[in-house]
Amino acid sequence: MTIDCLNEDSRWDAINLESLALAASNATLAELGHDPQAWDISLMGCDDDRIAALNADFRGKPAPTNVLSWPSDERGADLAGEMPAAPDPADPELGDIAIAYQTCEAEAQAAGKPMADHVTHLIVHATLHLLGFDHEDDADATLMEGLETQILGKMGLDDPYRA
Repeated sequence: MTIDCLNEDSRWDAINLESLALAASNATLAELGHDPQAWDISLMGCDDDRIAALNADFRGKPAPTNVLSWPSDERGADLAGEMPAAPDPADPELGDIAIAYQTCEAEAQAAGKPMADHVTHLIVHATLHLLGFDHEDDADATLMEGLETQILGKMGLDDPYRA
């Protein structure tokens, strides 16, 4: 796995965003049977202002969010709750991820979690989006959340959906 990481906000340096992203994306790919070394992801660590602008431009929602992802290709499943199509090995670029520091920090604090654990969860989540998973309906959300919980558990992290 190659992570092309650009930190626009220097606060990301303190938690080593690139290393967290590498571990999270490698674990995600491996869990789904993909060789992590065969794929590339671009990652931008930014602040709430930057992600709010991106959210407005790409989703029509002019507000900060924790993470956004842009798959390099459409990989979604044809039917809700099914596995998406595997990425094409001829094109190693999976897509782009942007993650916002302030929103992630606030969410981690509100949940009583270490920032690194929360960010790891969000990178697993975003990597699954790059692979064609979504949570638009209940069946897809159940599949995606189950995978997140399974991947994070293997990484030694708690279930982020447990009450």
